[in-house]
Amino acid sequence: MLKILIVEDDSQLATTLKYLVEDNPRYRVIAIADDADNAVAAAEHHNPDLALVDLHLARGSTGFSAAARLGDFDIPCLFVSGKAPNFPMPDLALGCLMKPFTAEEVHRALNLAEDRLRGRETVRPRIPQNLQMYETSKENDAPEAGFIPSRPSLRTRLEHWIAGQHRAA
Repeated sequence: MLKILIVEDDSQLATTLKYLVEDNPRYRVIAIADDADNAVAAAEHHNPDLALVDLHLARGSTGFSAAARLGDFDIPCLFVSGKAPNFPMPDLALGCLMKPFTAEEVHRALNLAEDRLRGRETVRPRIPQNLQMYETSKENDAPEAGFIPSRPSLRTRLEHWIAGQHRAA
């Protein structure tokens, strides 16, 4: 059973998403949070396998900051948003499921995320049109001998992202 944390500030949408997720007995929502701080507290208390994270959250926090902080606990995220970022962010999330969505689209997205988390190959994926899965870099799969990987801080990741945006402009 996959334990899922929902990070969504719209309580009605969070409740609806919870029912859609739990329509499949393989998935269980263990907590709902409305901002990044509550998401971290819920993650520490419940230890979810996956977080479904909206990009616009309560009290000025964003799904990006929530995903970065959950990443510090090795909790993978799947963004759930009305507007997907226009560039992939595989270091923050597995992908992005666009709103509105059906129960079937939620289950397909969760199946693909679960396959990726468990290292299983999806034979014939039926990817919903409103789902974008981010590809991970193959370069990082085989680090050089003697290399000790460390996760860059949120500040470092944001600085690199901002620097990349300026170069692209």
